Amino acid sequence: MNLDDEFREKSVLITGAGGGLGRVLVTIFAARGARVIGCDQSIEAMDGLELAGRHSFDLTDRARLEAASRKLVEADGVPDIVINNAGWTRAETMPTLTQERIETEIDLNLTGVASLTNALLKPMVKRASGTFIFISSVNALSHFGNPAYAAAKAGINALSRAIAVEHGRQGIRANVVCPGSIHTPAWDHRLAKDPAILGKLQRLYPLGRIVNAQEVAEAVAFLASPRASGITGTVLPVDAGLTAGCLPFIDDILGA
Repeated sequence: MNLDDEFREKSVLITGAGGGLGRVLVTIFAARGARVIGCDQSIEAMDGLELAGRHSFDLTDRARLEAASRKLVEADGVPDIVINNAGWTRAETMPTLTQERIETEIDLNLTGVASLTNALLKPMVKRASGTFIFISSVNALSHFGNPAYAAAKAGINALSRAIAVEHGRQGIRANVVCPGSIHTPAWDHRLAKDPAILGKLQRLYPLGRIVNAQEVAEAVAFLASPRASGITGTVLPVDAGLTAGCLPFIDDILGA
């Protein structure tokens, strides 16, 4: 199948465009004909990307987010596809949580995403067409640490279902991709502590490896495309089998 023109004449907004997964998403959608609009915390974060529009704002800045959303629409129009990719976590276990960390991670990963989504949803409903893809996490499906982040991502899953159910008849689709571990710069702080950590991860995954950003981005592109026109309200793990079951239990307890 030739995918070169799959998103021709479609505008695709990608948040967190300058990050590890964001850059791969930008590359895929641009290569397939989309007019890609990138958003990140700074314009400099998106250097080197093929973008038709660039916007910088902070998802945790509630006071300015609505104005940033209006400015975005005024400059680049109402997007056809919105990929809510931006996210961040550092509080990795319950003992590391503080009030400040809870607020930061919930504000960035849920409240800010919901606010931006709501601002863009209204004109998309008026137009009677639009697609949302949310990048969530396997942390929202089972507990792998990062409690505040996991709670926020579980909220994103619920938000996507709400959009799918309430606005399907206005031509709106909403779906979620839940990646497992991806080797992006988000792992740098862990690798700095333990360079062997990626090797340790392998035994947890039924495929014997973690997924790469390209694999996650391909799932996003599929759900955003006309090929997935009948799919809405779904949560798709792209996790090398992590959430299917616990392979170490089989290996260590059952001795298979």
